[in-house]
Amino acid sequence: MTGFFTLFYKELLRFWKVGFQTILAPMVSTLLYLLVFFHVLEAHVEVYPDIAYTHFLIPGLVMMAIIQNAFANSSSSMIQSKISGNIVFILLSPLSYHTIFLAYVLASVVRGILVGLGVYIVTWVFFDIPLQLPIWSIIFVLLGSGILAVLGLIAGIWADKFDQLAAFQNFIIMPLTFLSGVFYTIHSLPSGWQYLSHLNPFFYMIDGFRYGFLGVSDISPYISLLIVASCLMIISMLAIRMLRTGYKLRH
Repeated sequence: MTGFFTLFYKELLRFWKVGFQTILAPMVSTLLYLLVFFHVLEAHVEVYPDIAYTHFLIPGLVMMAIIQNAFANSSSSMIQSKISGNIVFILLSPLSYHTIFLAYVLASVVRGILVGLGVYIVTWVFFDIPLQLPIWSIIFVLLGSGILAVLGLIAGIWADKFDQLAAFQNFIIMPLTFLSGVFYTIHSLPSGWQYLSHLNPFFYMIDGFRYGFLGVSDISPYISLLIVASCLMIISMLAIRMLRTGYKLRH
């Protein structure tokens, strides 16, 4: 456990030392989304009966901030270690691949939660945000941030340079995030787009997390929980296999 806590602490320090960039800046960006959509759509859109659009929007923005920063942390840490060459010291240490995996993933989950918590606290000051089922929200925060942290680890291992990592984020992570129902309910979409939304695992993260706030959702939270947990299990197995085989790590 000493090795695990050492690597975990190192990963925490990596983003904490530049907290202005890794924590405060994402909070400001997310709050700008809220400012724009609140002033433009608050008086014109009612997603659910008797629920203000702002109350619908804030949980989606909080979850979006959490998962994007969880991905950014693990992906940037891994590719920086590869490019600088210090990944060799981790691979040569007597740490199991499961330990390395957990240290990277849990540190990324912490960063995502810190950013999301900061966004929630700021919005809570100005808006009376309901939180009807907090246990559901906590479960989806942990699972959703875990999935993106693992995806970030996979992307960092796969990418050979920052351009490839940026392409992974811009053409996969960002579209899936913005098309997951952060700003709208999928019931407002045509039937074809609704079907495509159900193929997006990010939709289930957002919808399940929002259920904890509002008590209503586009799909059963139990279905969302099953799909999100299954996705986390599958991609975790893939990431651990990549670490065990040394894919693009042992050159």
